[in-house]
Amino acid sequence: MLSEFYQGPPAPCPTPFNMAAHVLGRASHDSDKIALSVLGLSDVEHWRYGALEAAVRGTATGLLHAGIGPGDRLLMRLGNTVDFPIAYLAAIAVGILPVPTSSQLTAGEVQKMIDTLEPAAILLGVGIACPDTDVPVLDEAALHAMRGLPPAEWDMGDPNRPGYIIYTSGTSGKPRAVVHAHRAIWARQMMLQGWYGLGSEDRLCHAGAFNWTYTLGTGLMDPWTAGATALIPDIAVSADQLPRLLQEHDATIFAAAPGVYRKILNQTDLPALPKLRHGLSAGEKLSDTVRTAWTTQTGTPIFEAYGMSECSTFVSGCPDHPVPVDTLGRPQIGRRVAILGPDGPVGLGEEGTIAVHRSDPGLMLGYMGAPEETAAKYQGDWFITGDQGVMDEAGHITYLGRDDDMMNAGGFRVSPLEVEAVLNTHPGITQCAVTDIEVKADARLIMAFYSAPAPVPEAELTRFAENNLARYKCPRGFFHLESLPTGANGKILRRALRPIYEDQHGSA
Repeated sequence: MLSEFYQGPPAPCPTPFNMAAHVLGRASHDSDKIALSVLGLSDVEHWRYGALEAAVRGTATGLLHAGIGPGDRLLMRLGNTVDFPIAYLAAIAVGILPVPTSSQLTAGEVQKMIDTLEPAAILLGVGIACPDTDVPVLDEAALHAMRGLPPAEWDMGDPNRPGYIIYTSGTSGKPRAVVHAHRAIWARQMMLQGWYGLGSEDRLCHAGAFNWTYTLGTGLMDPWTAGATALIPDIAVSADQLPRLLQEHDATIFAAAPGVYRKILNQTDLPALPKLRHGLSAGEKLSDTVRTAWTTQTGTPIFEAYGMSECSTFVSGCPDHPVPVDTLGRPQIGRRVAILGPDGPVGLGEEGTIAVHRSDPGLMLGYMGAPEETAAKYQGDWFITGDQGVMDEAGHITYLGRDDDMMNAGGFRVSPLEVEAVLNTHPGITQCAVTDIEVKADARLIMAFYSAPAPVPEAELTRFAENNLARYKCPRGFFHLESLPTGANGKILRRALRPIYEDQHGSA
């Protein structure tokens, strides 16, 4: 049998369609229900569905009055406040293409975006980096004033037309502008039960910032689509304070990146969380150590999901279908996913590249202004993720790492995730990352880099690795760092480890 999983197509997206109208479709009959609570340590800011819709449609009117029209691109440089999702939906409501960006970008990085995007305007928050530019700028005060304007009409149209643009890091290190259609939000319905187990009575708390795309989707757009209540911590809330807020505000589902779970578990004791049913994790592989510790302390499972900026999440575990802990999950109902080799889907149990069929309604329209780069991501009818995996007969996919992260040690292909999972259990290590390094011509060795309160004797780490890993998987060197190199989204940059080694030992 071949490694291809498909349980039939999703329901077709209705037409005409507007993403923002779909997200706020519950507002007309649930106007008094709380859609959003911004959780502070001493106070809470509530937004009811009716008020949220009014703010979105009023802001949409204001954007049109500012001379920004359907099809124009709107660069969002806003902070971690409710202004972000309101402006985001307001733009989509009237056919403007919002481009949400991280507030951590430098002015130089933003300038490169401006040069390629040619935005009609920029939304700029206080203290957020932005270069001097001739592009019109709207500040937070201007946005706040728009909320009370008469509501704009929804811009209804073809669900396949462009709806928004997000940036993703390419394997080359060059950010790429990913254009998504309005129908992308319709595709996310496959995640409501295929990952979240989310219903209208749920109170989903997302630990991320308003201006993070993971929060925008999982923490806001999807709960609002389902008619649930979104809980977002105030910017002043730290990870160690989250459990108390989960308890006080009766969170039923908690979503976070693995690093947040790790920080929470550093606490000695967690409060009882009787209303919490389960957690959600995405962004990077969740370690078994963190998963086990969370379940032990809270009595609740964590359901993991795998996806990417070009297609959101499409492989996951869920309450209705728990999956083996050493897998990412299985394709959600309605998704067509395969493990590909050079000639198409490989056999079950064989390694290949995880791929999504081009018919998936959540798949991007393409990289903006880069048709050749877009075409290069396809192998026939399959979109290639660049991640390696293996599928079993139940459709569960085991993740083997990025194709360009896979290591070669003495002819053996080794996933860095496997080695890191073992080393991260050493009591002296805070976090570890490994990569293979060419120490001399045609000789590559696995090296480990780790953060810890103090260096651990190399002989001790060598013994620990040899006791827990096959010899060919064991690192041949261990390097203590104050912190591991990470990108703006907190993911470890394994490609940055080789220059660290070369600075100390010289290149091959």
